[in-house]
Amino acid sequence: MSLSKQLLILISALFLMIFSVNFALSVNNIKDYLEGESKNHAQDTATSLGLSLSPYMVDNRDPVIKTMMSAIFDMGYYKEIRLVDADNKELVALSSDKRIEGVPDWFTELLPMTSATAESEISSGWNMSGVIYVTVNSGYAYLKLYEQAKSGFYYSLAAFLLSIALLALLLRVTLASLSRIDLLAQQISDGHFESIEALPWTREVRNVAASMNTMSHKIKTTIAALHGKLDQMGASLLRDDLTGLYKKSVFETDMKNLALEDADAFVVLIKIDSLVDLVKERDSDVIDQFLQAFAAILGKIADLAGAQAGKAYRFYGAEFALVLKLGNAEQLEGLMKTLSNEVTELGERYQKTDLAHIGVVAFNPLLTTEILLEAAHEAYEQAHLIGTNSYFIRTGDNFARDIATWKDLVFDCVDNDGYSVWYIGQIAAFSSGELLMEEAFIQVHDKQGGLVAIGPFISIAEKFAKIVDLDKGVIRIALEHIRHNHIEHAIAVNVSTRTIKNSDFRLWLEKLIKQNPAEAKKLVFSLSAYAVVKDIDAYQAFIETVHAWGARVMIKRFETQSMSAELVKRLKPDFIRLARDIGNGIDSSSQKHAFVQTMQEISTLLDISILAENVQSDQDYRRLKAIGIVGASR
Repeated sequence: MSLSKQLLILISALFLMIFSVNFALSVNNIKDYLEGESKNHAQDTATSLGLSLSPYMVDNRDPVIKTMMSAIFDMGYYKEIRLVDADNKELVALSSDKRIEGVPDWFTELLPMTSATAESEISSGWNMSGVIYVTVNSGYAYLKLYEQAKSGFYYSLAAFLLSIALLALLLRVTLASLSRIDLLAQQISDGHFESIEALPWTREVRNVAASMNTMSHKIKTTIAALHGKLDQMGASLLRDDLTGLYKKSVFETDMKNLALEDADAFVVLIKIDSLVDLVKERDSDVIDQFLQAFAAILGKIADLAGAQAGKAYRFYGAEFALVLKLGNAEQLEGLMKTLSNEVTELGERYQKTDLAHIGVVAFNPLLTTEILLEAAHEAYEQAHLIGTNSYFIRTGDNFARDIATWKDLVFDCVDNDGYSVWYIGQIAAFSSGELLMEEAFIQVHDKQGGLVAIGPFISIAEKFAKIVDLDKGVIRIALEHIRHNHIEHAIAVNVSTRTIKNSDFRLWLEKLIKQNPAEAKKLVFSLSAYAVVKDIDAYQAFIETVHAWGARVMIKRFETQSMSAELVKRLKPDFIRLARDIGNGIDSSSQKHAFVQTMQEISTLLDISILAENVQSDQDYRRLKAIGIVGASR
């Protein structure tokens, strides 16, 4: 119950009690007054009537006596008038049981009034000749009391209702500021650090609002600082310290993400063949300058490819790479000629005519990263045969399965449930050691029984819109697994961009979750950070909808290259699983340690659980536990 309702009920009860007591006292006072007036009236009537009858009491059978008594009695204000002689013998008796209309029975029963009776002695000369008794009809007093009580009740009720209305208005105005403070607290909890502009006029509430504004500003400033620190550290983790180019781990992530896109691209492998000789001939400073100059050439080629179309990497030592998202073979040829010429010019400055060679291979989503790099190495070796600082573009490769074969395999497998679901990546909670989460992972075999690479399978399913049916099947199997095995930990299931944007899937999922509310609480929808960034609005709507249904969401493969901390605050997932490369080697890397520590601080403020994936060494595992993240898989 809200504070305003509590105060309204409490004060209304007090008002009602005061009005009730005041009304009861008022009615009783009027009743006492009317009873007193009745007694006085009866006594006055008895006295005056006794004096009027005194001259006629010489003859107590005189008809004037009754006539005078009847004249008074007929006025209707009396219940009984009796006249007795000196011997207490009744001479005249007049009585009436007349009721006064307009007074309900319950009122007379609730407030009983005694009929006032008065007497007066009648004298004839020096002797008492009789006694007159007068009893007043209480019906008139009841009528007067009822009318007074009724008018008093209505006036009191009107005053009470008016007071309540004024009180409700006052409470609404006074407590409106508390509602704003409550809203601000909820906004802070959701990661939106606003402030109350118009401070309330009530001193205590004004102080609370000012304190909330100060707290909101401090948290906002702290998170902004943490965001900047996190982005800076994240960028340093992803780039080579000397050249500033991206590391090989970023290349591997980009290959996985590129498989989700329907775009043409080329992988370019560059090796500096003369680096060993240069190291022997020059000092370390010159070598550093040389590598930085070589990296600048690769950055230039990436820029020439177009915005967001080129990216340069340094794998290790003398091995570099480019990823160029190009669909035009002539443009690729031009860029490779430019790269060859730039490398030749750099080699001349360092007296190395044959400095490096370049191998190029077209990206294919059906191939793993390892196979693509092997093909690029073969192209690099072919470039050696062409000439100094030359390049070779490999075309016409024969792949293990062509697109048509893959399509037939995917359609047959999805339509006939020809896949199995395994539960891998067990994440243990650091606090208790208990199993926190598993991930549903599909396995597919071809007709010969061979295990199919899951990356190309998912890519083809996404390309030909079978991924929605596949995701439905995995979710359904996961729910059955939770129900039949009484699973208490979370089960993560992957969903693709095409799936979450499918309206039929949304309706199907809503119905499924409402039919299995208990099992749905154990379900965690796993989303790729790279895919989320590509369509933020669609994923934000999906996350909000899933939360409304009672399920949870995890963003996996998180690192600041693919998703900023500011976006995390906006999306508010339940879990974030760090990219695999961040957790491994954290014990020996101060940069990784600072990155995860900062991410943990932000997640604590945003109420998000941080997880690590596939941690190899015990030292890294202990370091992650010491930082305070929720859990990790081994």
